[in-house]
Amino acid sequence: MKWIYKITYPNGKIYIGKDLTGSINYFGRANSSLIRSDFTQEQCRDFTIKREILYESETASDSEINKKEIEFINMFESNNPAIGYNQ
Repeated sequence: MKWIYKITYPNGKIYIGKDLTGSINYFGRANSSLIRSDFTQEQCRDFTIKREILYESETASDSEINKKEIEFINMFESNNPAIGYNQ
């Protein structure tokens, strides 16, 4: 199963990503230092993130998934630094 997912951080900012393996344990490749700069040391000690599956397919090609990921990044504007962590 291939997924497009949205991760929501405690500050409300989001990250849109893809998982080509369908792993329940995968939470993306957002820039860690970019995220870290938005949180205090205390906040980093205990926080919860939410992952939502926005799209899933058993038949889409990797190329189709890449296009879908870009569509969702644009739709949610997660490449706007005020909204999200996609660069």
